[in-house]
Amino acid sequence: MVGGAAAADGGTAAGGGAVVDRDLWRELGAAGFFALRLPEAAGGVGLGLPEAVLVFEEAGRALLPGPLVATHLAAGVVEGAAEGKAVVTARDLPGLVAYLAEADAVLGEPAGLVGEPVASADPLTPLHRVPARAAAADSVRAPAGGGSASPQDAWRREGALLTAALQLGSALRTTELAVEYAGRREQFGRPIGGFQAVKHLCAQMLVRAELARAAVYAAAVTGAAADAAGAKLLADEAAVRNARDCLQVHGGMGFTWEADVHLHLKRAWVRAEQWVTVAEAEELLAEELLQEVTGGTQRDACPITES
Repeated sequence: MVGGAAAADGGTAAGGGAVVDRDLWRELGAAGFFALRLPEAAGGVGLGLPEAVLVFEEAGRALLPGPLVATHLAAGVVEGAAEGKAVVTARDLPGLVAYLAEADAVLGEPAGLVGEPVASADPLTPLHRVPARAAAADSVRAPAGGGSASPQDAWRREGALLTAALQLGSALRTTELAVEYAGRREQFGRPIGGFQAVKHLCAQMLVRAELARAAVYAAAVTGAAADAAGAKLLADEAAVRNARDCLQVHGGMGFTWEADVHLHLKRAWVRAEQWVTVAEAEELLAEELLQEVTGGTQRDACPITES
């Protein structure tokens, strides 16, 4: 389902049409994509973060566009989100909101948020610059499994982890694309994959992707803010650097609309700024290490804060 949709949306973006396919969104809702972590009593699937991470990994591998993470977090909070009848976005970028023109709601925000369109590195992630956030409403309900943290803290932690899963899927896919292309592209009478420089690129891509996979899966089990930040840090690096190396292997072909490689790179750039940036992740991890060195015991006392 997601693979074919991503291919179709590449042409849509090139033609300047709508990015979010409402029919596909409803299909995802019917399949339980957005209600995956809602309790069965509330009409959901009743699974947890580890299972959600696996699903989002595949969505990242397929380059599925749209505010997937925000709509998933909005299940049970915004009417219609769980079923895929509503498209929900979020303030997950510094000063920007993605898909604002196509969204029915913005997570944790009152209706009527407007913004000014700005250029986006990724043609499948339209961006709007929005005014500074007002005081958060206390009446917003926490997402399922959010614990005792505030809704904003829980959304930010889980949003970072699910975005890391998307980045992981992208990193794994660009590794596959590079290896596949290196095996069939010939130069000097032999496949380019036989040259040591290309072998090293592909090997490094695999190492980065597997390291990120271990961190993302572990963070999904612990649910800790520091682990989610670390997973996001490693997954962002793997997605961006693997896409760059995949472009290096492909050469000029990687920049054409016939290949998905450049789309993986552009999406990875945008996702790296969503929910938790590199600087924020590093600060959170540094504070976590400082607590351990000084004898602190509150592992989750360092919520991921907004910039």
